[in-house]
Amino acid sequence: MNMTVSRPQQDAIAPLTKPLSGDVPIVRQYLRIALRWRYVILGAMVACVVLGLIVTLLMTPKYTATATIEISRESSQVTNIQSVERETSLADQEFYQTQYGLLQSRSISERVANQLQLIDDPKFYELFAVSRDEPAFKIVNGRYPSNGRADRQRIAGEILRLNLSVEPTRLSRLVDIHFTSPDAEFSAKVANAWSEAFIQTNLERKLQATSYGRNLLQRQLAQQKERLDESQRQLVGYASQQRIINLPAQQNGDGTTSERSIVADDLASLNTALSQATAERIAAEARYREGGRAGASSEALRNQAINTLRQRRAEYAAEYQKLLIQFEPEYPAARALKSQIDQLDRSISNEERRVSGSLETDYRGAVERERALQARVEQLKGSYLDLRRRSIQYNIYQQEVDTNRALYEGLLQRFKEIGVAGGVGVNNVSVVDQADVPQKPSSPRLLVNLAIALFAGFGIGAGLAIALEQMDEAIADPGEVERRLGLPLLGSVPKVDSVTPKEALLNRKSDLVDAYLAIQTNLAFTTEHGVPRSLSVTSTRPAEGKSTTALALATMLARSGKRVILVDGDMRSPSVHHLGGVSHDYGLSNFLAGQDDIAPLTFDMKDLGFTAMSAGPIPPNAAELLTGSRLSLLIERLHEHFDHVVIDSPPVMGLADAPLIASRVEGVVYAVESHGIRSTLVKTALARLASANAHIFGGVLTKFEARKAHYGYGYEYGYGYGRDKAAEAKS
Repeated sequence: MNMTVSRPQQDAIAPLTKPLSGDVPIVRQYLRIALRWRYVILGAMVACVVLGLIVTLLMTPKYTATATIEISRESSQVTNIQSVERETSLADQEFYQTQYGLLQSRSISERVANQLQLIDDPKFYELFAVSRDEPAFKIVNGRYPSNGRADRQRIAGEILRLNLSVEPTRLSRLVDIHFTSPDAEFSAKVANAWSEAFIQTNLERKLQATSYGRNLLQRQLAQQKERLDESQRQLVGYASQQRIINLPAQQNGDGTTSERSIVADDLASLNTALSQATAERIAAEARYREGGRAGASSEALRNQAINTLRQRRAEYAAEYQKLLIQFEPEYPAARALKSQIDQLDRSISNEERRVSGSLETDYRGAVERERALQARVEQLKGSYLDLRRRSIQYNIYQQEVDTNRALYEGLLQRFKEIGVAGGVGVNNVSVVDQADVPQKPSSPRLLVNLAIALFAGFGIGAGLAIALEQMDEAIADPGEVERRLGLPLLGSVPKVDSVTPKEALLNRKSDLVDAYLAIQTNLAFTTEHGVPRSLSVTSTRPAEGKSTTALALATMLARSGKRVILVDGDMRSPSVHHLGGVSHDYGLSNFLAGQDDIAPLTFDMKDLGFTAMSAGPIPPNAAELLTGSRLSLLIERLHEHFDHVVIDSPPVMGLADAPLIASRVEGVVYAVESHGIRSTLVKTALARLASANAHIFGGVLTKFEARKAHYGYGYEYGYGYGRDKAAEAKS
């Protein structure tokens, strides 16, 4: 009669059994962990605060003195050659970081140790609890040995650096120098000595840089002077050898020297004259060719004599035309005018021929001048090219002279500018505030240490709480039944302390009755026909509330008008007969052993309204009785008289009884004790039932206390709803 639940039924059950933990915000989950393990967290916090208080009280008070200095940005005066240094704005950060590093350098710490005579002072080492077994610290005749002074100087410098801190003031040029020690006056003395030592070191470094730069420039100046003289001698010697004669040198804008040779000047002059002669020849040729056209040349048109003759001819021609109007051409006056006109035409022609001859003469003269200049220019070109070939080495010597002269003049200018006074006169480091003797210790700070200890304790406690939470495998609330075990939740049963389960069931207003009524309601949705007709109740181990669950389910079903029988299936440790006040001389084991009459094996539970069957005599091996078919036969026969058969099954772990019983009924109701069993153990038991093909309807969380639940919300609501109002109404 092992029946399974269809998919639609499972979907109907799911909303009733869905765990609430998945919907709980992460903040509430952490708050639940904190509340559950609050004593662990509080204990860790208290322990850390007490430890912090003890450590603070045992610490030696220390005093911090502070001296303030100003570091100004100053560019170098030695190597500030144009286009060599980077822009000041880009080098500021590097400059100040360098200064902060110099403030904490080993040389300054050892200098302060020397100035304050700390190297050979035993009190100084005692002040900082420095005790060494090295030979340098062995006191002989009340003094340290001189041969270990170098080691003591190094160690003294390390001590000072370990207790010194440099703190630049943001967005300013101010730097605070802090020194901490158990002696307030000593702290102030070291802080002031440190600032003075830094200023002295800075001045000495500038003096050394200035002196070194001056000597270096002086040596380079002498070397550059020799190079300049040598290059000039080479230039003059080569010019004399090659007979290169140049005009006086001219200084260009870029500092180089420019010279012009005589050949180049002559070639330039003649080339200009040739260009002018060519232009004149072209103009003369144009005039000459234009004059070839009679009477049409521009020279003829501009000639005054020709223009006068033409004007007179025009006048005579006008008079001649007037005479022809009245007279014949043979008229004497007309013939005279005609003769004068012909004479004027001959004069104009003669004058035009004279002008044309003059143009030809000018043209031929221009051609001759152009040819002469062209020949001379070609001659000078050859001379100039030859000069250029001979001037290649000359120009090389000239460039070397110019370069050496520029370097020499630059070095000479820097040598004049640099000086000891210029390098040391301005100091870019100054003391703003001297360190005062501190009036109160800077450490330990009680409140700060206690606050740190408090936070550390909270962190340690939180870590321990989370670790304990991860290690805790107990089922704490109903939501974990499905989340951890994968079982549908049928309901949770509150823990009953003041009365027995039977007494609580007899009180129909008790929380136990309300809880099992809810479980019965959920069971009604597990099969197609409602509440399963046969079911067993089991658990992982004894004393988890399985017998109480079986008793309560039988009671709730009986009160709903059903005929119910409760069978005590735990033949190893029977308990149902105690509820009925009878012995277990007759019961389940008798039927399994072969007795067919069921009536003598049962008894009535009149106060609870159902029939019960005890476990019967305890057999030598209960599992052997259950392996047969007698249990299935018993259930079939009980169904003839009862609507529901509830079997109180033995625990699963260590026994074969529970899987055998589970395989004969429709399904199993699994009881899980809240805060009483590890989830891994329950999973193992469930795996055993699954291997027996048992169908599990769901889980019941027993002995549940809402105040111990992980999420502490919702599970305590409902059982007492309306009772207070009913009590008030009765009163």
